[in-house]
Amino acid sequence: MARSTTRPIVKLKSTAGTAVTYVTRKNRLNDPDRLVLRKYDPVAGEHVLFREER
Repeated sequence: MARSTTRPIVKLKSTAGTAVTYVTRKNRLNDPDRLVLRKYDPVAGEHVLFREER
């Protein structure tokens, strides 16, 4: 079964300046803007904001 373009795979990059990334899916209909999540950065050793890359 083919994947829908409504829920694309997005890459989340740390705002702490480390090279840590997370990969997730988002719903374009509910969140058309860039996704920003607060997740754990193991290099920084704390929770920081991760922003969607394009």
